[in-house]
Amino acid sequence: MNLRTLWAILLFSSINLCGLAQNHVFMPADSIHRPRLIGVCAGQAGIWVGSMIALNQAWYANYPRSKFHLFNDTGEWNQVDKVGHAWSAYWGAQFSSGLFRWAGVPRKRAALYGAGMGIAYESVIEILDGFSAEWGFSLADMAANTGGSLLYAGQEYAWGEQRIQFKFSSHRINYQDAELRQKANQLYGASLPERILKDYNGQTYWLSVNMASFAKTSRIPKWLNIAVGYGSTGLFGGYTNDWTDANGVYHDRRDIARIRQFYLSPDIDLSKITIKGRKPKIFQLLNGIKLKFPMPALEWNTGGQWRMHGIYF
Repeated sequence: MNLRTLWAILLFSSINLCGLAQNHVFMPADSIHRPRLIGVCAGQAGIWVGSMIALNQAWYANYPRSKFHLFNDTGEWNQVDKVGHAWSAYWGAQFSSGLFRWAGVPRKRAALYGAGMGIAYESVIEILDGFSAEWGFSLADMAANTGGSLLYAGQEYAWGEQRIQFKFSSHRINYQDAELRQKANQLYGASLPERILKDYNGQTYWLSVNMASFAKTSRIPKWLNIAVGYGSTGLFGGYTNDWTDANGVYHDRRDIARIRQFYLSPDIDLSKITIKGRKPKIFQLLNGIKLKFPMPALEWNTGGQWRMHGIYF
C-alpha cells in the first residue's frame, strides 16, 4: 500500500463513518438535525484528511520513505509519550462526540462515533510513521490511542458522564547546563509552545476523579476532583542519556537519572460550577480542553523522594 492509496482509504472511511450517523436503522429520523450533521461530517472529514496531508508535507516529507514496517518503542521516554497518545485520543473522542451530539445524535451513539474518529485519526499518524524510515508503525502507540478513546466512550455508556477526566499540564524547564540546553532545543524545540507540547520532562498527565459523582448523596462539593498524575524527568533520549551530535561529538550524560514522578492533587471540574444558576461558557470551554487546574500537589518519585509543591502546573 502506498500513500496515495492511504489517502483514498482515509477519505472513504471518514465519509462512511459519518454516514452511519444518518442511517435510520441506528436512530429515529427525527432525532437528528440533518444540516448540522452534514456540516459535522464534512468538517471532520475535511479536517481529518487535510491535516494528514499537511502533516505529511510538513514533517514526513523531510525524512526518507520506506516500506511499511513495525517499530517497537514500548520502552521509550519512560512511557510519557504513550500516556500523551492516550490523552490526545481521549480529547479527540470527546471533541468529535460533542460535535455529533450538537447535530442531534444520541449520547451513546455519539460517544461511539467520537471514539471511532479519535482512534482513526491517531491511527493514520501511526500509518505515516510506518512508511517512514526514521520510525515505524507502533503497536504500543495504537494500544494507547485505543485506550484513550475507550476511556471516554466507556464512561458515556456506563454513567452518561465523564466521572474520570483525562487531563494535561505542562511547565517550561530552564536547562541551566549548556550541553543539556542544546540537546533540549534539538529534541523539544526552543519556543514556549514547542516546549509545552514536546518536552516530556515538563509534562504531567492526570486522571481527575469527580468524587461527588461516585457518592451522589454526599455533601462533597460537586466541583471538587482528586487527580492522580504521572510524569518523568531526566529524559534526553528515548532510552538513555547519551548521544552523538551532528558534528560527530559523543555526549555521555548517563549521570542524570531518568526518574518517574507520581502526583496527588486536588482539581476543579469547571463544568460543575454555576454562577447565578448558569454554567459560564468560558468554564465549559476550558474544561473541554482538559487542562489540569493549577493546585498544590504531593509528589513521590522513583528517586525515593517525597516533595510538596505549593502550586503545580
